[in-house]
Amino acid sequence: MAKRFSAAVIGGSGYGGAELSRRLLRHPEVLLLRVASVDFVGEPLSSADPRLEGVTDLLFEGISPAEAAKGVDVVLLGLPHKVSAQKMPELLATGVRVVDLSGDFRLRSAESYARFYGSPHPYPERLDGTFVYGLPELNRDAIRAARCIASPGCFATTILLGLLPLARKGWLEGSVETVGITGSSGSGVVPTASTHHPVRASNLKTYKPLEHQHVPEILEALAAAGTPDLSLHFVPVSAPLARGIFATSFVHVDARISPAEIHALYAETYADEPFVRVPRKRLPEVVAVQGSNFAEVGVECGPASNGKRLVACFSATDNLIKGGAGQAIQAMNLMLGLDERASLDDPGGWP
Repeated sequence: MAKRFSAAVIGGSGYGGAELSRRLLRHPEVLLLRVASVDFVGEPLSSADPRLEGVTDLLFEGISPAEAAKGVDVVLLGLPHKVSAQKMPELLATGVRVVDLSGDFRLRSAESYARFYGSPHPYPERLDGTFVYGLPELNRDAIRAARCIASPGCFATTILLGLLPLARKGWLEGSVETVGITGSSGSGVVPTASTHHPVRASNLKTYKPLEHQHVPEILEALAAAGTPDLSLHFVPVSAPLARGIFATSFVHVDARISPAEIHALYAETYADEPFVRVPRKRLPEVVAVQGSNFAEVGVECGPASNGKRLVACFSATDNLIKGGAGQAIQAMNLMLGLDERASLDDPGGWP
C-alpha cells in the first residue's frame, strides 16, 4: 500500500537524526525520501546507525535545504543549535512543513535566546508566532494546525511533564527547584574531553548549574499553561548512562491541598495521554522508558507546615525519543492529521 506522505531529514548522522530516520523508515503512512548530512555523504545510513544495516538503500546526501525539501510534505531537522537557524530561511521559502529539533526557535524572547545560547538570534522576527512549541501534552490543538514546529528540549520535556498538572490547576507558584540527571547521548555523537566514556562511565558531575538553556523554555511553557511569574532553579547532572533523563522538582503548594487531591490530579491529567504513564505501584524509572517514546511521571507529598506542603515531582524519559526524535515525529503525526502514535508505540527493551 502506498504511503500518503513523504519526509526528508536534514542532519541525519547524529543520534537524534539517526532516530528520526529509523522511526520514519517504519512509519506506516510517511515515506522517508531522503536524508541530508554533511557527514558520510554518499554512504548508507548504516554508516551512522548500525541498526539500519540492510534495512534501507538510502544514502546520505550533501544537498541544500531547498533540495532536501523538494517534493516532500515535511522536513525534520536534527541539526545543532545555531546551525538550524542558518538553514531555516531557505527551507521556509519552499513552503514545506517543518519540525525542528534544535533550540533555535523554541523561545519567544530574543533576549533570552541571546543570554542562554550565547549569541544574538539571526532571525528574531521568527520567534513570534512562526513556530509552535511542539509538546503535545501542552499544545496538541495548535500543533495540529501548525506548519512549523519547534520540538522541545529533552530536559524541558521531562521537567514540564512533571510540573504541568500543578501548573494547569493553578497550584504551582513561587519557586521551583529541579535536579535533572541525564545520559551521555544528550551531548551528541561527537565526543569531548568531558563527555567521552572514560570520564563519563564512573562519574557524576554538574554542568551549567542554574544557567542551562532549557530554563527559559520551561518557564515560557509553564506560563502558556496558565502559571506565569514562576522562578526555576535548575541543576543538570551528567550521569554514567548512555540514554535517559530523570528529573526531580521540588515545589510548595497550599497546605489545604491534600496529598489525595494531588495524586488524583496527576492520574486524571494523564489518563488519556498516549505516551505519559503514572505508575500505580512505583515511582518513575529510566529503565522503564529507555528505547521508547513513553514518559513516566509520579509525585510524593510531604506534611503540611507553615501553610505550605512540599511536593516532589518525578519524571523520566528517553532523551533521544520522547525527549527528541520520537516527540518530533509525534508532533509531525498530529500536523499531518495522522494517529500520533504511528511508529512510536513500541515499549522499548527490557532490561
